[in-house]
Amino acid sequence: MCYIYHQISNYTKSKKNAIMKKICTLLPIVLLFACGQKAEKQETEKVVETPKQMLTYQGSEENGKHLVLISGDEEYRSEEALPQLAKILSKHHGFSCTVLFAQHPDRPGIVDANYLKNIPGLQTLESADAMILFTRFRALPDDQMKYIDTYFMSGKPVVAIRTATHAFNFDKDSTSSYVHYGNYYNGEMSEWTDGFGRLVLGEKWHTHHGHHKHQSTRGIITEESTEHPLTNGIASGEIWGSTDVYGVRLPLPGDSEPIVLGQVINRRGPFDENDVFYGMKPTDDEIAEVNDKGIPVNDTLMPIAWTKSYQLPGGEKGQAFTSTIGSSSDLLNEGVRRLLTNSVFWILDLPVPQKANVDLVGAYDPSAYGFQTDEYWLERQLKIEDLE
Repeated sequence: MCYIYHQISNYTKSKKNAIMKKICTLLPIVLLFACGQKAEKQETEKVVETPKQMLTYQGSEENGKHLVLISGDEEYRSEEALPQLAKILSKHHGFSCTVLFAQHPDRPGIVDANYLKNIPGLQTLESADAMILFTRFRALPDDQMKYIDTYFMSGKPVVAIRTATHAFNFDKDSTSSYVHYGNYYNGEMSEWTDGFGRLVLGEKWHTHHGHHKHQSTRGIITEESTEHPLTNGIASGEIWGSTDVYGVRLPLPGDSEPIVLGQVINRRGPFDENDVFYGMKPTDDEIAEVNDKGIPVNDTLMPIAWTKSYQLPGGEKGQAFTSTIGSSSDLLNEGVRRLLTNSVFWILDLPVPQKANVDLVGAYDPSAYGFQTDEYWLERQLKIEDLE
């Protein structure tokens, strides 16, 4: 301002005043515009933060093993179960863990269990020593399925939980290169009949053997498995979950070895839709005679945990462990947590602890299992980072 006043010093007083008045009128506008331009530039230069689309838990150098845990089911809350399992395996046992989630491509970083066609981060399988799979009827694109196929072709080990027996499914008119992974596959590749579940794990989705939401599962260790490392620290009958026993076709194929059998237990109290166990309790002890279809359920006990070797056509031989108990609410049971923890050591051919530390890590308040609408997931806006 002083400079301007000096430049017009030879003007008449009235002219100088007029010029200065005009400048004072325009100055706020000029300054406002300049500040706006600066703010806009700063806003443009801001780094847009990418939402967290997977969780990672650092293990110990002594352990050195990397686990990839893949969630993605609409019913049994794998998005809650697997982060807790990863925390147990990382904090108590030194495994490095990566947890993956189903997400809609338009809403990255937000869990959407109902969206079947996207699980970001599957490339992490390239460095995985073991996979923990808990998906249901996924129809993933080829550029994601290739990582899963490469993993199994290499014969690496897998722990499969609950709906992993029917981990994948594709429409009959699908053009996917991996349609044979689907639960209902019955095409030209005869060795893949009944899909991934049957070929790799030993069984696909078959039936509910117990009455869904009304009869719980108690785990009975087979006589042959009482000294098996998988049952270290677990007494017969300690495993319990409100999820019902799945039906399987007996005998299981190949070298399948049942480890734990599922005893079907009646609920003593009333049905409670607001209870995480639907009114069933670990103390329930009435052994069921029949299910809701009148079929005897305890004459022959169904395996709920078993081992099996696998080999994809043209691939290397690998090892699988399957547990059809293991929803997020099932993980409230110490026996279930210990069974799954033991299985990781076992499939990696590591010494299984005599009684592994499976204490829950942090707050854990799982949801009751059950299907939810698309609107539920849109409204809930469950951020992956919030599951950490």
